[in-house]
Amino acid sequence: MFTFLQAHPLICAFTLILIELSLWQFIGASRRNLRVCVRTGFFVMFCLVMTAAGISPLQPPLWPEDPILNLVATVLGISWWLFAARVLTVILGNGLISRGGQSARLFYDLMGGLIFLIGIVGAAAYVLQLPVKGLLATSGAMAIIIGLALQSTLSDVFSGIVINTTKPYQLDDQISIDGTQGKVVEIDWRSTHLITDMGGMAVVPNSLAAKARIINFSRPGNVHGVSVIIAVPSSVRPRRVIDALEKTLRGTQELLPDLSAKVSVKSSQLACTEYELKGYIDSEKRKTEVCNLMFDLAHRHLQAAGVSWGSGQDNQPWSRQRQLLEDVRIFRSLSSEERDQLACEMIPVDYQADEVILAFGEVADCLMIISTGVVSVSIHDGEKLIEAVRLGPAEVMGEEGILTASSSRGEFRSITSGRLFRIEKTTLDNQLERLGDLKTALSNLQDQRQEIRQAVVMQKPVEIKKSGLLHWLLQRK
Repeated sequence: MFTFLQAHPLICAFTLILIELSLWQFIGASRRNLRVCVRTGFFVMFCLVMTAAGISPLQPPLWPEDPILNLVATVLGISWWLFAARVLTVILGNGLISRGGQSARLFYDLMGGLIFLIGIVGAAAYVLQLPVKGLLATSGAMAIIIGLALQSTLSDVFSGIVINTTKPYQLDDQISIDGTQGKVVEIDWRSTHLITDMGGMAVVPNSLAAKARIINFSRPGNVHGVSVIIAVPSSVRPRRVIDALEKTLRGTQELLPDLSAKVSVKSSQLACTEYELKGYIDSEKRKTEVCNLMFDLAHRHLQAAGVSWGSGQDNQPWSRQRQLLEDVRIFRSLSSEERDQLACEMIPVDYQADEVILAFGEVADCLMIISTGVVSVSIHDGEKLIEAVRLGPAEVMGEEGILTASSSRGEFRSITSGRLFRIEKTTLDNQLERLGDLKTALSNLQDQRQEIRQAVVMQKPVEIKKSGLLHWLLQRK
């Protein structure tokens, strides 16, 4: 075996390199430690092959009279320097990436390039016996020429170093760079890659990102702002609009209660005035959903306050009772004449803030339709009441008592003052007997609210049992 190594060192070295490259691909990038061990082990064997052949990477070949042997020694010497640079790069890169994660990729690439440059200079100086000073001088001149030609690319590289050092954003952050908004999926040595809301890939050069205005929507991670702008005719008094929009914010359950939501006048023109609603939620993914909900609630509360956008109903003005019957979905099966008759029998009831409208376990003797205000619905999870949902204008209460005369499985408590309209059970019984669609709609509403109750109970936080010293101390209070 030793004789074969001395006689055919190039074949043995080439075979080791092929086996090492094959194992490197076979192991996979996820098993970094095993990869490092394999590459280091094959480098040690490569050194043994060179030692057995009498070849040193720190001196020129010793057989100038034998061109073939001299070429083999030169190839192995240069290969040793490149192999050593690759092993050192892998070892240092493994430690860097394991500590810094994906954000250390840029430093890994730059470090690898520097190590390979040192390896090439070492091979040229020791194996090829080239004048290093002249080579470095020539390389310096070439570096100036290449630097001028690649000025934009080098600016991206150094800007990438600044970005990875200061960390204005990281992978998976939702950011906006100079108006380009998306999720960060990659930060390399030249650019930042974003997945936009439309599903496209935006590639932003690091030099532009380093100079541009960056907005990071993922920091702090548990607070995300939402904003909705509503245009209202300027003829409507602002105080009336602001009161309705404040009820909109109170009725949006998804807004974080610890951070104050606000209504403000954004701009005013001769035709209309723009009002902005601002609040905060805890999930970036729900921004669009919450904005749509706020816009719908704002429209309903403004309509309840008497704000009109000139929708063409001036020729046939309706009372508030009649308008509610148009807006409530369960009454769509009624004809226009039946709605007119039912509107005449609706009884207005005013309520104050923090007033129990329908208690838990109480059997409702009427169907109640909210005209103005916000009502909170809480359910009992076996221990206490938990808020499940908030209701606003054109939403109903008491369907359980109307359908099956069963007790309410939720507590309906007002958050703001407002008005509701009662439809007595005796009035609805005649409609339910004649119209199966109305009964089906009420039954569907009851099923939907039952699903909401079950979902809220399923999300109930698990109580952590006390144990250890703290539990022992609490027991002896």
